[in-house]
This record gives sequence, structure tokens and C-alpha cells, in this order.
Amino acid sequence: MSPPPRHRRNKYVRFTSNVLRSGGMLNDAICFLLAFILTVVLHAAWYGYYYDHRLHSTAAIIMAINFFLIRISRDAYSAFRGQGDDLSSGTFIDFLVAITLTGFTIVQFGEAGDLSARFSLMFVGLCLFLLILSRLLFRQFIWAAMRRGIIGQRVAIYGADREVTSRLLDLLNIERLPHIKVIGFADDRRTRVETGMIGTYPYLGGFDDMLDLARAGMLDQVIVALPLVSQERLNRIIEELSAGSIDICIMPREFLVLRDRYRVNYIGSLPVLSVWQQPVRDLDGVLKAIQDRVLALIGLIVLSPLLLLTAIAIKLESKGPVLFRQRRLGFNNLEIDVLKFRSMYVDRQDETGAQRTRKDDPRVTRVGRFIRRTSIDELPQLWNVLRGEMSLVGPRPHALAMRVGDEYYHEAVRGYPARHRVKPGITGLAQVRGLRGEIDTIERAKKRVEYDVYYIEHWSPLLDLRIIMETMVRLVWDRNAY
Repeated sequence: MSPPPRHRRNKYVRFTSNVLRSGGMLNDAICFLLAFILTVVLHAAWYGYYYDHRLHSTAAIIMAINFFLIRISRDAYSAFRGQGDDLSSGTFIDFLVAITLTGFTIVQFGEAGDLSARFSLMFVGLCLFLLILSRLLFRQFIWAAMRRGIIGQRVAIYGADREVTSRLLDLLNIERLPHIKVIGFADDRRTRVETGMIGTYPYLGGFDDMLDLARAGMLDQVIVALPLVSQERLNRIIEELSAGSIDICIMPREFLVLRDRYRVNYIGSLPVLSVWQQPVRDLDGVLKAIQDRVLALIGLIVLSPLLLLTAIAIKLESKGPVLFRQRRLGFNNLEIDVLKFRSMYVDRQDETGAQRTRKDDPRVTRVGRFIRRTSIDELPQLWNVLRGEMSLVGPRPHALAMRVGDEYYHEAVRGYPARHRVKPGITGLAQVRGLRGEIDTIERAKKRVEYDVYYIEHWSPLLDLRIIMETMVRLVWDRNAY
């Protein structure tokens, strides 16, 4: 029996991206230590008078411990993927919470009177500055290490289905992870030799060829993408691959089909795929409700002269009520009465919404054209927001009989009900991305729903404020409303 082949060792040790967690913690520890040293030196140089060194060093240690406990509890040090995830508002918020907890601790022990305000402010300012600066430098250092191959993983795809392999490669390209380098794909079907490559990724050979790469130290991770594999074959693949010092991952078929519409959660210690979740929930829901009602109340107060003038203008031009009520779909597909300033002649209104409003529509009054163009007709919906039926920002509520082309909206666009997982809004992401006004094609309708779903999945208070600001700008330049 011949001895196993000998392979050359790697020139250097390669680290996986997991090392970044430890590196991030070490980086923050250095920032706190350096900030304290600089504060001691600068305070002595500028002021020079005595302060309780033991109290201030203890306070600095407590603040650092609070900061680390908060970050670790949120698993924040695992966020770095080379895409800027590490530098976010989360760090600033965690830092503020740590300061608050430290302040409460000092007050509780009755030491607040002996604490130097100058020393404390200097230390806090230097800490925050170093935390931000070090993250910028740390990111550049990590990217350089990734480009040189010191940090990163060389990945091979092992799959028996060309379509599934192509799908997985496309998803990895979309992620754009700098620490992942796909070196190719492998399987044992001879047809791969004839087809050669998938895009820019070469065919590595069969299972044995891939195993040889792992043993030679040229491969760090194998992703097994076999959608219809039997348990027996899967066990055999894992057993043989374990002969190489590599990571072995299994990509279930559901991950490739669902893409980003799932999350891996746990019920106790059992991992489950959550494919549908209430997006704005718990404290996020409370925060959004408070933000909506406060801003809506301020809006009604500030805009009350404009609302009064609009009501008078509508009443003077044509007979009929000032407000127009229309049944529309709201949260959880429940019907709500949406308020608008009346912009059409009473005898030409369409309460069902089946007939779309077109440019130069004869049903619209002169005042109606102006208030529709400037979206003043939507302002009564601030009352819907105060009543809790709508939000300031969210997917626009559609009339029950609204159509696109010859089909009802919910029949023409797949996934349409998903937009009703949150309250409808006066404005939304789709509206500030050029999809305000008439939606006369299925392509535009699909695009609007895509923006609505994206907003739901990525909601934040800052995103709401950004959309509100963009809406104000769009009112001046948008030509799609009539």
C-alpha cells in the first residue's frame, strides 16, 4: 500500500472571518485604555489640580464593562462582514447606554459630587472619537488583510445540479463578501467536463479532486448544495470530507428558493426557518406609533391655516362636501375609511377606485388639480394617523376595486398581500422613488410592491424621517401626480 501523498504547507496561516470578533473586542479595549491615558495626561497639562484618581479609574472601568456587556449581549462583534456593518448607529447608541448606566451607578453610590465634570467630559469625548476613528482604520486594515489572503476563506461548491449551483453562485455574488473567495465548483458527473465553467467559476473536478485540494491546504470550506440528496449519501459525503481540515456547510434547498425571505431563529435550542414574521413589532411598533402620532399632531396644528383655506376653496368652487371618504385596504387587509380633500365634482366621483385618474381628467376640478398636484388632498389623512388607522410612512392604501391593466391589483402582482403587514402610509418609499401617481402597467405595479416590501423589511425610524424629507422635495419636482 503506497503512502499518502505529501503536500506543501501554506506559506502563512489563514484566518477565517471569525477572528474579527476577537479583533473588534481588542480594538475597543485599546480605545478605552488609550482614552483614559490621554485624559489623565491632558487633564494634568491643562488644569493640573488634584482629583480622585481611584474614583475616576473605577468609573472608566465600569463604563467599559457596561459597553462590552451591551455589545456582547447583542452579538454586535459578529456583524463585520467587510461591508460596513461594523460602523453604524448601534455603536453610538450602545455607548450612550453605557454612559447612562455608569452615571446611575455613580449616583447610587453617592460619589457624583466627587466626580470631575471636566475629566468625565474629556474622557467620554476621547472615547467616542477613538471608537469611531479606530473602526475606520480597523476596517481598512481588515480589507487589506482580506485582499492579501491572510483573512478569508477559499470556498468550493459541491452540487449535482447545474441550476442549483448557478443559483448559489449568483447569491454569493450579490452578497459581495470580501472574505469569501469562490475557487470553483465540483461534482462527479462527466457532463461537467464538457460544459467547463459556470460564468467565471471553473470546474474543479469530481469529489476526489476536491478532497485533494482540501488536503493540500488549497481549500478552506465546502458548501454542499444537493437539493435531493439522501441522508445516506449526505452522511458519506460529510464523512469523507472530514478527512480534510476544512469547514463543511450544507445549503438547504429552501435557502436558495426563499433567498432573503427567511430568518434562522430558535425555539428553545431548536433551529427553525422563519419564513414570515410580523416586521414592525414589540418596542419597534410602539416607537413607530408614538412617532406617527406626535408628528401627525404637529402637522395638523402647523398646517391648520392651509387646511382651512383649502376647505374654503373647495366649497366655493363646487357643490358638495369638503372631504371625500373612500374604503381602502389597511393593516392586515382590513378595510378603513381614508379621508381626502374632495378634488372631483360630486356627480363624477368613483368611490370604488375602479376608474383610474388620468392626466387632464375631466372629473377633476380646478382646485382639485392643484391640491392633487401638491398632495394637499392627502393631508386629511393625518387624522387617520391620529386614529391609529394609518402611518405617516408606509405602503399607500389602495382602493378595493383598484385595477392595473385589465386585472385587479391583488391578482396582477404576485406577493401583493405582503404590503399589508404594516399600516398604510400617507407617503412611502415607492412614492419617493418615482412611482407616485398613475400606475398603468403591470411592470410599474410590480416595482411599487417591491419597494413596499423592501420598506417593510428594512424599516427604521431614520428611514421614515428620510422618506418624509424626500417627499417634501418631491412635491416641488414630481410631475407624475395629477
